[in-house]
Amino acid sequence: MPSGLWEGCKLNLPKESDCISGSHYLWEDPPDEEKYSQCVHCGLCLESCPTYQEMGQEQQSPRGRVHLIKAAAEGKIQLNEAFSNPIFTCLDCRACETACPAGVQVGLLIEEARGQIRQAIPLKGWRKWISSLFFRKVFPYPSRLQLLGKLLRFYQKSGLRTLLHRIGLLRVVPSHLRAMEAILPEAKPSVLSTYPTTIKSSLGETKRRVALFTGCVMDVIFSDVHEATIRVLARNGSEVVIPREQRCCGALHIHAGDRQTGKRLARENIDAFLTAGVDTIIVNSAGCGCALKEYPELLHSDPVYRQKAERFSAKVEDISKFLHQVGYEKPEAHLDTQVAYHDACHLAHGQGIREEPRQLLQQIPGVKLLELPDADRCCGSAGIYNLTNPEMAEALLDRKMDDIPREAEWITMGNPGCMLQVAKGVKKHGHKGRVVHTIQLLDWAYAQETDRSLERDQVAGQRR
Repeated sequence: MPSGLWEGCKLNLPKESDCISGSHYLWEDPPDEEKYSQCVHCGLCLESCPTYQEMGQEQQSPRGRVHLIKAAAEGKIQLNEAFSNPIFTCLDCRACETACPAGVQVGLLIEEARGQIRQAIPLKGWRKWISSLFFRKVFPYPSRLQLLGKLLRFYQKSGLRTLLHRIGLLRVVPSHLRAMEAILPEAKPSVLSTYPTTIKSSLGETKRRVALFTGCVMDVIFSDVHEATIRVLARNGSEVVIPREQRCCGALHIHAGDRQTGKRLARENIDAFLTAGVDTIIVNSAGCGCALKEYPELLHSDPVYRQKAERFSAKVEDISKFLHQVGYEKPEAHLDTQVAYHDACHLAHGQGIREEPRQLLQQIPGVKLLELPDADRCCGSAGIYNLTNPEMAEALLDRKMDDIPREAEWITMGNPGCMLQVAKGVKKHGHKGRVVHTIQLLDWAYAQETDRSLERDQVAGQRR
């Protein structure tokens, strides 16, 4: 055994013989050899990687990370901090997958490697407590999330928020958390808890029956996006079902290396939606949509749920692509506004959805779509990356804001994490643009159309 090898293996490993056998991946779901062996180290991924662009270090590039993952599988390097750092510094934005001619699934490799790291090097102290609290005791339970939403509404509306700002108590909070708190939207009641389980089509006839995936944080902070999605779907002939048994998608857990909880949530969602009797599962969060579509990969070794996961993922579709595929009523209201569109990573790179949101915006009369340079470069949100890696996230946000035209009145995208991150950038850089979800602009155009119709009816009534 090479000198020093076993010292690095004394990290929660079962026994020394396992380490001697070769691979340091000793737990379920190790990085798939078929995935990392496809990398030919050509380097075409380098300039697409945000962390490599910022740091210029080989180990902080997709090619470098794949090499590290392979080396650990071959027993050449240990699962220690030197290995963990570049794996967890990755944004998991999938931009490298778009650039890779060999089709290496770097995102899945990173997630599998993180699962091994968290087994070998468990979190300790306050990090373990915080991770366990939110990932295992809050996010998986809608009722607890809804309680958190009520507490947030109380904080925002009771005057407590104003008081804490006035007396300067928030100065003890790290600056990146203060900046995030400052741009939190007004919390509204969750759709999962307040809407009926079925919303009928507003056309009077049902063209199709769909289910809405509400997610976790999305339903607490951006329930207004869910409401806009429901209105747009109902207007275009869909009956919308909201299964009460659905849970968080598990993306945050998987990204953090907690695959066990991610799998549990996946199974619960599969059961909830496959029994709902719907044709399509609509998602308006890019990160959630990508995770839901990858359930077959997550549960590939589960003999009971593997095929169920395939049936489930085949039904999942982003709202913009769904409307593009089935057709929708083009709004007549003329908005006369300039809009910048940011490609959320897990929509553009993860799901390959780019043109559909842009076409949706261009179909709104009066909308001038302003193209961004590097529109699909990560904004730095990446789930909770902006909380765990604030310096890197801030650097990427500054680059993103430099690319957004100053004349843009609306900045649209298809992911809640991006919306929070870009809203933070808008405040920091003094941009006039308002950050909204793409579907909200279509909903607003429909509303403008209805308002003008009512005005015409009122005028006609007065003349009579």
